Amino acid sequence: MKSRAWLLPLTIATLNGCQSVQTTEGGAVGIERKQSMSSLVSSAQMDKSAADAYGKVLSDARAKNQLDQDAAQVARVRAIANRLIPSTAAFRSDAPGWKWEVNVITSNEVNAWCMPGGKIAVYTGLISSLKITDDELAAVMGHEIGHALREHGRERASEEMTKQLGVQVLSVLIGVNLENQLTDTILDVTLSLPHSRTQETEADRIGVELAARSGYDPRAAVSLWQKMGKLGGSKPPEWLSTHPSDQTRTRDVGSYAERVMPLYEAARSR
Repeated sequence: MKSRAWLLPLTIATLNGCQSVQTTEGGAVGIERKQSMSSLVSSAQMDKSAADAYGKVLSDARAKNQLDQDAAQVARVRAIANRLIPSTAAFRSDAPGWKWEVNVITSNEVNAWCMPGGKIAVYTGLISSLKITDDELAAVMGHEIGHALREHGRERASEEMTKQLGVQVLSVLIGVNLENQLTDTILDVTLSLPHSRTQETEADRIGVELAARSGYDPRAAVSLWQKMGKLGGSKPPEWLSTHPSDQTRTRDVGSYAERVMPLYEAARSR
């Protein structure tokens, strides 16, 4: 009975640790949603765990001779990233100074991602399967960078921590190392768990603005997602399994691409 007395105050303390935050400026596309973040999952913890996870992914790819095998592809992807990264300042003043890393992994998987803190990977399957243009690749990378800017990984980790609240409280009582549990949770949400549709839409909109500010045609997002939607016939790629429908997505990115066209035209004239 004595041990149970700790459950209620510890549970309340954990719940009270959730804070409503705005991780980014709204930008021209107007990203204004408040996010609920747990104090148990800090930005610094996310960045550290993401860096560790990224290192493991690269190490595994290197061991399989899949890391940065095509020098021309690597140069192309990094050149696009180098144009997109300065534009992140429109959403976060600190983002251009992140420890960005950009690598290409040889795989048939149609995929790309950006971990917290700016750790980017592009898979060769994405490039070859879509016969992707630079403008379309900028849309993909801008979208993935959008997830990192909005700290969607931390947001999902916070949600997972809330779901696991009872387990965490019990762990404290029986002496399990919560730091190890948090690391496992962060790695899971970074590499495995899907984003919500709301998060995907935010990343889409941020992506078209980043592309436009960087001198890439934001309207390429429409052709990109049309190409993505055609992959796999009636079954979309796993990457798209929780994304908005093709029609909804193309309509939304098309609308927001038109909104940021003045930014694109200004960038092109510089």
